[in-house]
Amino acid sequence: MGSVSLKIGDGTARFKRASFCSSAVNILMLFSVLTTNLFALYAFTTSPKDHQTHLFHNPHKNISLISEHVSLILREIAASQKKLAGMEKELSGYETMDISRPNIASELKLFLQHHQLPLGKDSRTGITEMVASVGHSCEKSADLLSQYMAYKVSGPCPGDWSLGQKLILRGCEPLPRRRCFAKSVQKVGLYRFPVSLWKPVSEKILTWSGLGCKNLECLNRKKLSRDCVGCFNITSGYETQRFVKARGKNDFIIDDVLALASGGIRIGFDIGGGSGTFAARMAERNVTVITNTLNVDAPFSEFIAARGLFPLYLSLDHRFPFYDNVFDLIHASSGLDGGDKPEKLEFLMFDIDRILRAGGLFWLDNFYCGDDEKKTALTRLIERFGYKKLKWVVGEKIDTAGSGKSEVYLSAVLQKPARV
Repeated sequence: MGSVSLKIGDGTARFKRASFCSSAVNILMLFSVLTTNLFALYAFTTSPKDHQTHLFHNPHKNISLISEHVSLILREIAASQKKLAGMEKELSGYETMDISRPNIASELKLFLQHHQLPLGKDSRTGITEMVASVGHSCEKSADLLSQYMAYKVSGPCPGDWSLGQKLILRGCEPLPRRRCFAKSVQKVGLYRFPVSLWKPVSEKILTWSGLGCKNLECLNRKKLSRDCVGCFNITSGYETQRFVKARGKNDFIIDDVLALASGGIRIGFDIGGGSGTFAARMAERNVTVITNTLNVDAPFSEFIAARGLFPLYLSLDHRFPFYDNVFDLIHASSGLDGGDKPEKLEFLMFDIDRILRAGGLFWLDNFYCGDDEKKTALTRLIERFGYKKLKWVVGEKIDTAGSGKSEVYLSAVLQKPARV
């Protein structure tokens, strides 16, 4: 009917269940409404015996009364249908996007089509068709999404990675797949692991389109974030000392933190990990760490990969694509900040708790609190999870790369309890 359903949430595919049951329920409810109203009509139009003669003498009035009740029944049926459609939409979790508009790319229309299962209904899941998974917020950026999907099939993809990232930052995640070939840059000068962890990365293998800086020297002069000041300089400067040499009481040494773990640390997740230095230090200790990042103002993902590490290109608005209780350690810093929306940080904390195993460590590293009110709110949120405080330090640091003012930071190592 000129629209297509989109599944809210994440994943690589979404399925729509067979509609037989829903249709049966709709028919049953409509029948009930119709029957009820017919009984009401009968009750209203049936008069006592002493008034029957009067009614027979006023046929036009009787017909008018019946007509009014029929109209009422039809309105109630229409309202019931609308309500049922809303309930079905809510229960199924689908949103709609109008792809009948002329400015919608044909590739987007094709991608969003429902695909019937070749063998019909699946006996185990009850599904009858596959539905493409696209972020529900894509509806708000339909024009940009259509622009992203405008390309030559089997040809080279447009150089529009920044457009894709813009969509992701607007909540349009996951993005639809495309049938074009991404530009591939020859990765020359790569070192073998683990030598690659601290060797300089060639600027020629990084993508600079859509960025203000066009070289690493420019990036190292900028304050890209509170946790990334000169973070692309991995051969000299502070980045080579991070996690092994403390500059203040809020800076924890990585070996001291690992010594607190029960059951050992094997795999970890670094949220907003900058240029990948935390993962590099953990790799030196035979711990595998996945680094979550986006290419905001810098080619973070490519740089991390060039060091022989695993970058995960994902925004923090997206549910983490991991199963429950799988990580031994989760490391996060000021990139965890939810801005002025405390509920955003709350949702994020619950997702962190979900993927961290019982006994695992949550390392909150130099989280910028801003003021005492924000620190208190964060403290109360953390205490709701019942974590054991192995380390807890609140201190001040001077913003040397910015305002020069003293700022409040919280660093903590917390251990997740076992829950039944």
